[in-house]
Amino acid sequence: MRTRSLIRSSLIAAGLMVAFAAVPVSQVMAQDSATSNQTVPEKAADGLITTKIKSVLATTKGIKSTDISVTTVEGAVTLTGTATSSKEKAHVVRVTKKVKGVKSVDASGVTVAAAPASGSSSGM
Repeated sequence: MRTRSLIRSSLIAAGLMVAFAAVPVSQVMAQDSATSNQTVPEKAADGLITTKIKSVLATTKGIKSTDISVTTVEGAVTLTGTATSSKEKAHVVRVTKKVKGVKSVDASGVTVAAAPASGSSSGM
């Protein structure tokens, strides 16, 4: 039973890595106009860093990775999107900083979603 769960988790992680592998190509092309002084190996390295980050975020409990976008330029990672809490945002930054090749992380573009009102009344 435990082996099946491990295999399933491994297959999901591998599938996510393959799915995210196509994203860096488009990001490298988009970054081309913004950073024309980057060499091809630097762009490829940035794409690999972005892919690693997305893969780690997708497989980390407590992070809703579909709401976070990742861009890397010369090892400097910029995160944008929405986190469900400030705790999740901090967790995303911690996880991102651990990825090999990351020089800095800018999470100023990650907003924290407002918590739904728990005691609201609809009678007016």
